[in-house]
Amino acid sequence: MKRLIIIVPAYNEEETLSKSLMTLQNALKRMIEQQRISKESQIVVVNDGSNDATWPIVEKFASNTPYISGINFSRNFGHQNAILGGLTAAQNYGDIFITIDADLQDDVDVMVKMVDAYDKGYDVVYGARNDRETDTRFKRWTAETFYRVMEKIGVEMIPNSADYRLTSRRVVDHLLTFKEQNLFLRGIVPKIGFPSTVVYYARKERESGKTKYPFRKMISFAWDGITSFSIAPMHAVLAMGVITTFISLCILLYTGWQYLAGQTIQGWSSLMVSIWFLGGVQLIGISVIGEYIGKIFSETKSRPRFIIQDNLLSGDQHEAQ
Repeated sequence: MKRLIIIVPAYNEEETLSKSLMTLQNALKRMIEQQRISKESQIVVVNDGSNDATWPIVEKFASNTPYISGINFSRNFGHQNAILGGLTAAQNYGDIFITIDADLQDDVDVMVKMVDAYDKGYDVVYGARNDRETDTRFKRWTAETFYRVMEKIGVEMIPNSADYRLTSRRVVDHLLTFKEQNLFLRGIVPKIGFPSTVVYYARKERESGKTKYPFRKMISFAWDGITSFSIAPMHAVLAMGVITTFISLCILLYTGWQYLAGQTIQGWSSLMVSIWFLGGVQLIGISVIGEYIGKIFSETKSRPRFIIQDNLLSGDQHEAQ
């Protein structure tokens, strides 16, 4: 019977983690009792360098139940690396893997549908929201814009899905061969291929604690996703340069005509506007190119994406990937 490993990335989740683990444990037990999964299935919490009581809570649960274990990063490495670290540590312990956040916003009952879909032959089962009613109007607009932009630049993504998904062992094996530092799992997983499907659910509001993705982080995350999979921003800068050059030629022709007609007016307004406009275009272009050079710089250093300080799965410590 297949072993299910539930990967739960957690960063400063002391307010909600105990309830989350109880909820996930009950869901896991129900599936075991229904003989959908093996008794060796378990929940693996990835403490992403929390500075609150998140890790002590994990240790307490791990010592009291065989279904809960965890790994502890040496510092904060980010949400995507936390998921990858959990999959790496638990790779040899499971046949199927579900990743879900610790905030209880994702419907844990959907895991049953995910397992059923796997039994029907699907290697990847995406959890996607059936609506965005719990979001503010601004967040809905930014999310929809992001998915539209990603689609336009050719990045394959599942609309309204985040990192709540089931993956088979062979998908995880291939996923772990991707060694880039700039991770964007929502775009990488579809690239792997294999049969996939989507299950839909209503996402809940966060019950307690603060979101770990404020507006600044959301923008950064979206930008990483775009620049990790496409050079479209560089194409946009090229287009801006062509348009600017065309406008400049038009202004030049207009200025020449005005000079020949004897209607030139001495002044600095048009000159200053042109300087600021061209300067802005140049800075944008340099910044976009610099972003890609920075990513190349990060990749060439080949530093570990995460460092495991404590591993309750195997007792090993100080692992780096």
